Amino acid sequence: MPGPRLTGLGTVVFCLAVMGALGWLDRMLFGASLTVYGVLFLPVCALTGLWVRPGDVLTAPIVVPIAFALGLTAVAEAGEGASGRLAGLVTALATEAGWLYLGTLLTALVVLARRARLIRRRAARSRPPR
Repeated sequence: MPGPRLTGLGTVVFCLAVMGALGWLDRMLFGASLTVYGVLFLPVCALTGLWVRPGDVLTAPIVVPIAFALGLTAVAEAGEGASGRLAGLVTALATEAGWLYLGTLLTALVVLARRARLIRRRAARSRPPR
């Protein structure tokens, strides 16, 4: 079943929108559980790697950490004022770095596998018939 093919910009919009929405849903439904947010991040990473079009595959591993941080603003604990909010975000990024690394690695592996398959197909097409 063919999936959507997102451009580089489409990948950015998809990731930011979905992770932002998941952050707010996590806050409302699960009381801002960082573990739930991290688990929800992994399928978004896999879909991003699968749905980006072949010419833009290198944008996917770059955008997923940014989207993770954006959605984390809704889930992270916030103190008084801007400095308290920033401290909560930095603390959440530090404590949830495992999810961030795992999701980014997952996206990179999906993208690399797709890129290798694309290169093999192009090489097979360019070979003269035997």
